[in-house]
Amino acid sequence: MRPQELNLLVIFDAIMTEKSITRTAERLSMTQPAISNAVARMRAAWKDDLFVKDGRNIQPTTYAKNLWDQIRDPLHNLNQAIEPDVFDPQTAKRTFRIAVSDIVVDTVWLDLRRYFEAHAPGINLHAVPYTITNAQQVLDDAEVDLVMGETIPVPESIRSTHLLDICHVCAMRKDHPLAKPDLTIEEFASADHLLVSLSGDSYGATDRALHQLGMTRRVAVTVNHFASAAPLLIDSDLVAILPAAATYKHVASGKLSVTHSPVEIPRGSVSMWWHKRQDEDAGLQWLRDHIQEKFVTRWNQNLREVFECVCS
Repeated sequence: MRPQELNLLVIFDAIMTEKSITRTAERLSMTQPAISNAVARMRAAWKDDLFVKDGRNIQPTTYAKNLWDQIRDPLHNLNQAIEPDVFDPQTAKRTFRIAVSDIVVDTVWLDLRRYFEAHAPGINLHAVPYTITNAQQVLDDAEVDLVMGETIPVPESIRSTHLLDICHVCAMRKDHPLAKPDLTIEEFASADHLLVSLSGDSYGATDRALHQLGMTRRVAVTVNHFASAAPLLIDSDLVAILPAAATYKHVASGKLSVTHSPVEIPRGSVSMWWHKRQDEDAGLQWLRDHIQEKFVTRWNQNLREVFECVCS
């Protein structure tokens, strides 16, 4: 392969990753006209349009997707062999994209930002939408560097590490008639419920647990963000089963009451995933270590504060 062809592949890989000529130019320290000129040479050499406009971004053609599937891992391995990652957080300029739910952002983003300001001033941290169903795809397509969310089975191409287990509480407004330590399962099942569903499904783990007991509940309201739950609970008669650590701000302020769930909800867990092609990425290793440390520490601190306030 001639050097100019390898250079085109490097630019092509960056465009496929960034999905933007502007961001590619910034990443490679090139001008936008230079990137556009390279794209023109790619189209002539490979006899395909490669990219089509999609608003401010661009989308790859089928040919481009197939080509990237073949070259991105070998290209990364070649780059690692020639120039292994040396990551200095004090001087590094890099953007990390992480697929996360709002509960993770609320828990750890501020702690991470404060740390970056002091120790990694050139690091950007971008949260992108997360659902259970898109976790593998966004890693396969290199749309994100990491995924943080509910633990699910993943293929061999995806690496993962367990972060923590999740326990749940039953939350409601402070003066709700069910805000009591001896909440019965019958009272619980007869209440109007709020469900946080990232997928939009109105049937969750609580419904499965009730079904095993021959009972059902009314899911009167669903939301797709954890941050939306507390304001709705505070000003309504709704009740909700929520991760305990997600309620701490409103419990501590006295606006929400929490009690142990009268139905046993299986404990879930949170994991962090990345693609195997980034196993040796020193910057991502650094980020994973700090996320794990700060997220677990903050989550457990919030958990302790909540359980000090559980109805007794």
